[in-house]
Amino acid sequence: MRTTETHDFRHRAAALDPGSLDEKGWHIVPRLLNPETCVALRNAYDQDDLYRTTVVMQRHGFGRGAYRYYRYPLPDIVAALREAFYPPLSKIANRWSETLGQAMRFPDSHDAFLDICHREGQGRPTPLLLRYGAGDYNCLHQDLYGAVHFPFQIAVLLSEAGAEYDGGEFILTEQRPRMQSRAHVVPLRQGDAVIFAVNEALRIGTRGPYRVKLRHGVSEIRGGERFTLGVIFHDAS
Repeated sequence: MRTTETHDFRHRAAALDPGSLDEKGWHIVPRLLNPETCVALRNAYDQDDLYRTTVVMQRHGFGRGAYRYYRYPLPDIVAALREAFYPPLSKIANRWSETLGQAMRFPDSHDAFLDICHREGQGRPTPLLLRYGAGDYNCLHQDLYGAVHFPFQIAVLLSEAGAEYDGGEFILTEQRPRMQSRAHVVPLRQGDAVIFAVNEALRIGTRGPYRVKLRHGVSEIRGGERFTLGVIFHDAS
């Protein structure tokens, strides 16, 4: 996989504004990857030595389409995204955890967090590449993979909406206590990343802090082909 994209994402990660995550549970980072990098990642979908396993979604009732989990060592650009965005997100995660009265505290470095995962028997890498064709979709779900999970993950759209595919909107739903669920359709362009809560998001109400449960998915692809890079920070059991 060849690309001229710089692997130093620290300046984009350092500029992350936590306000959107606090308010909605998700935040868009525009043009995180350039078009060349998006194409290079897509073109490597069939490069079998990069992946540890392939999941065909309809076999498991997950939807329609397929995704492939990367093996270690991760491609440089995927590893760089994990390493750059973990530190600022861990600060938000610790603030959320403290506000909600949770015991978990996340270390400063991603390597130290992975050590926690591995001690709990979670040693399989979770970043993945997803491919959808016409008629494919992804049911609402959460990517937890074990007892230890990091509260945020990243999805990067690698295809150009309207030109390379139609439909396929990224959807988030929040289940609010004693209220009906609310849906968000997240507008993404090629190279845009959405950072979102893996399981629960913090909300501050008139009676204090509370949690909302988030799930994410992709609506049906009406035509063309859609690729997504998923960057999950915890490893799987």
